[in-house]
Amino acid sequence: MLTILAMPKSFRGHFAMIQRNAIRSWTLLRPKPEIILCGYEEGVAEIAAELGLIHVSEVARNEYGTPLLRDLLDRAEHMATNQLLGYLNADIILIGEWMDALAIVSKRFDKFLIVGGRVNIDVQEEISFVPEWNASQKKQMLAGGTPGSHTAIDLFIFPKETYRQVPPFAIGRVWFDQWLIKAARRAGVPVVDVTAFAPVVHQNHDYSHVSGGMDWSYRGVEAENNLRLYGEAPHTFTLLDVTHELTREGRIERVRFRRQGFMTRQWLWEIFVRRTYVLRKRLGLRKGAWQGVVKRDSASP
Repeated sequence: MLTILAMPKSFRGHFAMIQRNAIRSWTLLRPKPEIILCGYEEGVAEIAAELGLIHVSEVARNEYGTPLLRDLLDRAEHMATNQLLGYLNADIILIGEWMDALAIVSKRFDKFLIVGGRVNIDVQEEISFVPEWNASQKKQMLAGGTPGSHTAIDLFIFPKETYRQVPPFAIGRVWFDQWLIKAARRAGVPVVDVTAFAPVVHQNHDYSHVSGGMDWSYRGVEAENNLRLYGEAPHTFTLLDVTHELTREGRIERVRFRRQGFMTRQWLWEIFVRRTYVLRKRLGLRKGAWQGVVKRDSASP
């Protein structure tokens, strides 16, 4: 059913552990997907050989040595033996429900883009994926994590030929993920959020793999180039802008007014929580009394 495409970072230190966790979780999905790992970074060829995966060493890069999304997706179109393609960041653990979500959505739509919100967790050791891990470890991981922002999008599943003209985005820098949603929306392709049914698990990490760290990834020259290619104001197309959602019960429903609801909650937070902080502190009001005013959301990347 599915071909997964990923561009792992070098397998060094903490990244070696979390990427091994992620990729091993993909191999446990049923039906088992075809998995293509790209890049000549340290350890990529070795784990592909160890797990019996496909390895592509050469991918077009920009002047900074960063892989380009256009070439990655073009290679997938030609190499994948399945009709459905999935692009993942290599720190994302997938749970078994993802294949169920894929089956439900593909039965409803011929063309679609599947996206999902993530749960952020701290992982300091290699995960032992025992046979019953989906029932035990999954529950523990999800319970101990924190919801990611609506701007954090790490997984995209779509049929071949969904993206025919892809700008030369630098992978691992901001805005290319939100462009994928923009392009689908502009083409009239349903964008389905499956977070409620099958969230993805993101393993937290630093930015030591990038020269210049997080600041370069979010505000450097490559990020600026990506924003220019994105062609919109920041965060115009995020998880707030999907057209459908897959409910916890497995129903596909239209999404209406999600962005407006988010903006209303942000306004309430600004008026009743942030601007009243000093007064509430002087009056000795408990912080917990105000936590129900709005639910936790973030507009930062």
